[in-house]
Amino acid sequence: MRGYRAIKYTLFICCYVFWVVSAVFTAVGIYAKIAKEKDVVDTLTVDPALLLIVVGSVMFLITFLGCFGALRNVTCLLKTFLGILAVVLLLQIAAGVVGYLFTDMVMERTEKLMMKAIIRYREDRDLENAIDFIQKKFQCCGVESNEDWNQNVYFECSDTNPSLEACGVPFSCCVHLQNQTVLNTMCGYGKQRLEERSDGQDVFAVGCLEKIVWWAKNNLLLVAGLTAGLLLLEICMICLAATQISWIKKVQQQKKENVSRSKSERKDSYLYPDFYDE
Repeated sequence: MRGYRAIKYTLFICCYVFWVVSAVFTAVGIYAKIAKEKDVVDTLTVDPALLLIVVGSVMFLITFLGCFGALRNVTCLLKTFLGILAVVLLLQIAAGVVGYLFTDMVMERTEKLMMKAIIRYREDRDLENAIDFIQKKFQCCGVESNEDWNQNVYFECSDTNPSLEACGVPFSCCVHLQNQTVLNTMCGYGKQRLEERSDGQDVFAVGCLEKIVWWAKNNLLLVAGLTAGLLLLEICMICLAATQISWIKKVQQQKKENVSRSKSERKDSYLYPDFYDE
């Protein structure tokens, strides 16, 4: 029974940790969604708050099945948890294989998604903060170059654009000096009008897609390690759930056999009372 308890509570603790994390994701997403203005970005692919709500809710449901099933020894919940987790694992492996075999198509789709996010910049505060974080973190601007910001209505470089940010880029595209202590949020104004020779001096000239791919290639071991760790954790949880299901079935089968044996002995005692009295 010690081995069974170890399996049971190990699975429960793993599911409980992910259950708490998923609850936090969902709560943060709901708070961010409520705090936003109405009728803003409502597309799953470019709305971080909605993405947090969906991912958190799915994780919450799956891990709840694992927590309750492991704690209460409910085989139907454990089987559902095992099946969903196995499907998720297969989908992740399939996504990795497809991404490796069709790299060009994946890059094209990613570029379109990032361009869509740039177009919707200023429409969603969470999306705006996410883009600014990526551009500052990777020291990049736009998808392929800083000229991509011309696709945004606020930064579009045209004579008919009344925006003060026309022909500019976000402040996160600016190259900040090491001794700069005050953040200049207007540093990107009019930067699209500058000649190409000034690119890289005031604003980042390299696109974020190229920088992210470059970072992934240079940190391949880290990316592979995190991916392998996640897959191994899912495999371990699947094995723990399968083992607990098998153990529960074994115990239930033994109980049935004991009950049937006791019924058979009771029946024999009624048929042969003298034999059992001896």
